[in-house]
Amino acid sequence: MTIFVTGHSNPDTDSVTAAIGLAALLNAQGKDAKACMQSSLENLNPESTVVLERFGLTAPEEMMDVAGKTVALVDFSDIGQAPANITDAEVVTIVDHHKVGDVTTNQPILVRVEPVGCTGTVLNKMYKDAGVAVPKDVAGGMLSAILSDTVNFKSPTCTDDDKAAVAELKVTAGVEDTDSLFMEMLKAKSSVDGVPAKDLLFRDYKDFDMNGKKVGVGQLELATLDQVAAIRDDLLAAAQEVKADGRHTVLLMLTDVVKEGTDLVVVSDDEALIEGAFGAKLDGGTSMWVDGMMSRKKQVVPDLQKAFGC
Repeated sequence: MTIFVTGHSNPDTDSVTAAIGLAALLNAQGKDAKACMQSSLENLNPESTVVLERFGLTAPEEMMDVAGKTVALVDFSDIGQAPANITDAEVVTIVDHHKVGDVTTNQPILVRVEPVGCTGTVLNKMYKDAGVAVPKDVAGGMLSAILSDTVNFKSPTCTDDDKAAVAELKVTAGVEDTDSLFMEMLKAKSSVDGVPAKDLLFRDYKDFDMNGKKVGVGQLELATLDQVAAIRDDLLAAAQEVKADGRHTVLLMLTDVVKEGTDLVVVSDDEALIEGAFGAKLDGGTSMWVDGMMSRKKQVVPDLQKAFGC
């Protein structure tokens, strides 16, 4: 029996490297596991591509439909972020660092969900608990994911456990300067030149069920908002197009990593609800600056859930 390990749709670096990391751990424990992702290599986001190349990691296999398969989920547990026909698959493991979602099973399974900044941090603990050494290349991927997800420790999601995992994994991976590694990833992640606006919206995007209403939240992490100044109208149009496909709200977080805040682009059926959720007014009816907003998981989704009465 092969266990297909997969992360969420529109995979980010944590989703991709966590699939690689858990598959490697399961294989080391004598199980047959294969890392997968909901993307082709050609469509993978630039940051993840840089990480795979830097550490010599083989990209997970593309898998968009899991009907009839045995699967392990990493970095998510929401049906809306799962491959097609997830309800027709047998889920045997969930490893995550987000809220517990709506994936259900017919029997008890291994679930490890911890309030840390990255799935890579959870996996690092699982390797130690199992007495299995993290391979050098896998350590590089997990290290990169933690730096990315915690925005080099600036995100409010960052914990002491994340910092401890980075301290351990950097030694295993042979990385002396994690700041340089983060800047290399940020340069790739924030590159927008020549990329269609809709692709940028979906570069790091998730849909959520908010009390029966579909809400999408994308995020672009940038060194400066000037990077997207010339394409703001295109990004707004892309968000409007995506919203028209059956969504109540689409938000795009334009996160300035240096200023540590987010210019939040808003397209919604209820703009007042969004303003109330974040305690800010829309400027020109399309966006609001939210100082200190860095994390979708900790600062956007919880406030949206409260506003939608979830």
